[in-house]
Amino acid sequence: MRILHTSDWHIGKKIGRFDRTDEYRRVIDEVAGIAEREKVDLVVHSGDVFDRPFPPMASLALGLESLVRLTDGGSRPVAAIAGNHDSPELFDLLAGFLADRNVHLVGEIKAPDQGGVLDLETPGGRAVVSCFPFLREGRTFNVWTPPGEQYKEYADRLRRISEAYAQAAMKKAGNDAVTVLAAHFLVGGARVHGHGGAPRGERALHMGEVYAASPQAVPVGPQYVALGHIHAPQRVPGALVPAEYAGSLLELDFGEAKEKKRVVVIDVEPGLPAEVRSIPIRGGRPLLRPEGTWEEIEAVEGVDEAYLDLTVRTEGPDPGLADRARERFPYLVKVRAEYPRAEQERRSREGRTIVDLYGDYYLRTEGVEPPEGLVRTLRELMEEQTGAPA
Repeated sequence: MRILHTSDWHIGKKIGRFDRTDEYRRVIDEVAGIAEREKVDLVVHSGDVFDRPFPPMASLALGLESLVRLTDGGSRPVAAIAGNHDSPELFDLLAGFLADRNVHLVGEIKAPDQGGVLDLETPGGRAVVSCFPFLREGRTFNVWTPPGEQYKEYADRLRRISEAYAQAAMKKAGNDAVTVLAAHFLVGGARVHGHGGAPRGERALHMGEVYAASPQAVPVGPQYVALGHIHAPQRVPGALVPAEYAGSLLELDFGEAKEKKRVVVIDVEPGLPAEVRSIPIRGGRPLLRPEGTWEEIEAVEGVDEAYLDLTVRTEGPDPGLADRARERFPYLVKVRAEYPRAEQERRSREGRTIVDLYGDYYLRTEGVEPPEGLVRTLRELMEEQTGAPA
């Protein structure tokens, strides 16, 4: 049996002011072409089909059309789980409409005998696919439990759920089916940080090591483990069975600049080790973060075809820099001037919260400390949005 593993499409995500729908269409065309060329029997999507829980209609349509397209007219099953960006309720609602098209969506975490383990007929034989959507920490935490114990409970819950799926799948598979686990979580030791400290497309709240599972959360039993959540393509560290993060299809943020994107193709027979290989995806527009003088940046290869995060070295403030950069570079996302004073100001801001910086701004412009009520409201808003103390 031949399986294609893809993940973390994030359909609907923009970069700066740029809509990327055409790029999504191109890379999904590549995925469909690979599935046809490789004569794939099963497609597994390990979460984050969409970038928002309730995507715009155009994004929703593109995502669903793409999943149906990968069935090759219904002859090839597609199994997809909800990631942390997806709505589990929406997935489960749509599941009833798409099952007849051979697309199998699993939104909420389900017991193995209540829809958590799928028994699928493929052109290459039976595939038993365990479906482990993203486990939201609110489902495991108790408000009275100390934080350290909460994180331990979260990791332990991931491990126990994975093991339950593995045991149920092996029992269901018998001797004539291939077993796969599709899951969406972070394994400790996986590479998640961007190049040069740039932000990545994964939500930072779910990327800290406190939310990480141990390698034991990748159970012995499945012949292949298809993981989502991490956008950098890589093997799962410490796993005792073949396990991969397929990664995202596009460079979604500047932390993913120059990252080589891919899908994973797996060849496997019942009871035998899986053979895993990567096939590159090239359809997305590249992201670049050039630094230097204006002349040096203009000389960078590919600068006119890439989304850009520019750092321009200047002798001092340059009020017209942003307008000139937008006029010169068609895919400009960000631009900043770098000069000695700006560097000093940047260093003075490092490690400080937005609330503290706002207090400095208010004192500088108004001549007095900001009102306590205003500071409290700002802090509450920041904590509500980020989930971390501000």
